[in-house]
Amino acid sequence: MKFICFRKSDKEELGLLSKDGTLVIELSSIKLSKKFTDMNDLINNISSSDIEIIQNSLLKNDTTGFTTYPIHEIKLCSPIKRPIHDIICVGVNYQNHLNETKESFDKESFSEPKRTVYFSKRATETIGPEDTIISHINIDEQLDYEVELAVIIGTKGTNIPKEKAEDYVFGYTIMNDISARNLQQQHLQWYRGKSLDTFTSLGPAIVHKSEIPFPVEINVCSRVNGELRQSSNTKHFLADIPSIIAEISNGITLEPGDIIATGTPSGVGMGFKPPRFMKAGDVVECEVENIGVLRNIVE
Repeated sequence: MKFICFRKSDKEELGLLSKDGTLVIELSSIKLSKKFTDMNDLINNISSSDIEIIQNSLLKNDTTGFTTYPIHEIKLCSPIKRPIHDIICVGVNYQNHLNETKESFDKESFSEPKRTVYFSKRATETIGPEDTIISHINIDEQLDYEVELAVIIGTKGTNIPKEKAEDYVFGYTIMNDISARNLQQQHLQWYRGKSLDTFTSLGPAIVHKSEIPFPVEINVCSRVNGELRQSSNTKHFLADIPSIIAEISNGITLEPGDIIATGTPSGVGMGFKPPRFMKAGDVVECEVENIGVLRNIVE
């Protein structure tokens, strides 16, 4: 099940992608326990019987009676336009990215961590597929991309044991953790450099956890203007998803709709010598296996 937000006219709607990805099914046309107002409402309130109804509908591959649109006739939107809280991010969670970060940042702004790195990223409004990244070049010329698998929490929990972590997951999406590298270093922490407007891109869909085997081992990559920049697999995480959920929930309550970005592999712009930052007109694509491609244009 790939849950999406889409726009056919002026109003955003909730939908599902058909098995072959060619059709969008309007969720409100499926008889479920309630009508959901947005993705956060769906994540918080969808029932197991609703999930079963949707799964059976998609398995039959019969959209008779449902409202559908060809994929090319709609505009895909960010699946969670307004996150319920700041996004929880895991820093330097691949060894190769840790190595390139040590080489790229000065010693005052980065030293090798002994424990998993957590930071938050403000996103009052995220962007989605084909949306524009405002470069904020007047603030920082070092505009960078980071492909990440994002975990969407589905059940409220605190002090979650590792072996129960999947029970608290709703699904997964792609995040481009867009970054202003100068700002990231200037403030000795990463919040401002990660949080400028349009610096969080999500999509194209939230894939329900039933579609991706646990533990999650899927390919991630990014391209700039068609050139492959990053390529790895989540099996190379330094801290895996159960460890992240267990540690971050130790004394902190996670809620349905919370977003956890799990880190990026090597190949970001700052890691090249000389660096290869994005500029106006560039097209950046972030791809995660079984989820899709998240494409944005830099302005």
